Amino acid sequence: MSSTSDDRVRLPRSERRAQLLQAAQSMFVANGYHATAMDDIADKAGVSKPVLYQHFKSKLDLYLALLEQHAQGLVDNVRTAMAASDDNKDRVNLAMKAYFDFVDAQGEAYRLLFESDQRNDPAVAKVMGDAERDCVEALAETIMGDTGVDKARAELLATGLTGTAEVAARKWMATGRPIPKEEAVGLLSVLAWRGISYFPMEEGQALPFVEQ
Repeated sequence: MSSTSDDRVRLPRSERRAQLLQAAQSMFVANGYHATAMDDIADKAGVSKPVLYQHFKSKLDLYLALLEQHAQGLVDNVRTAMAASDDNKDRVNLAMKAYFDFVDAQGEAYRLLFESDQRNDPAVAKVMGDAERDCVEALAETIMGDTGVDKARAELLATGLTGTAEVAARKWMATGRPIPKEEAVGLLSVLAWRGISYFPMEEGQALPFVEQ
């Protein structure tokens, strides 16, 4: 099918943009950023390269749009998880589930966010850093409210939780989902809850592992 004939199919701008992003995602996941050319993406989408450049001024611009889309999806997952329950044990489970759901739903596309071969680019690093910060902040706010620990300690705990969830979810996906997702989430939730549940729930109680 020629790109010229497909270019004549007029799509609303938002639909065309979504089509181009999907084509780009497929190529970036398969080949990586550096080995993918704009010609490849245009061919995959069935459009001419000028049409592609009407929507994205460069390959990096297109790549950043994809990263921002996925990063926001992950942040939204985590924020929704924190707002879904007032029970802290449930919140730990939902936080773990947010990462597993993201990796599972995105398929191989999660590699764009977690395993980019373009991480050294400042603009790419910023998108990834902002997503990590927003996820940590979402958990840290809940931890501070529930345990009374200060911001620095809450952010460190939140970083540990998000790091555990991310690495475990990636491992689970990379090894072909060897156990059901619900069981995997449950295992990680038990591990995390046995640690976080030791923290005091009321002001004035001593923090664990801290000499008084």
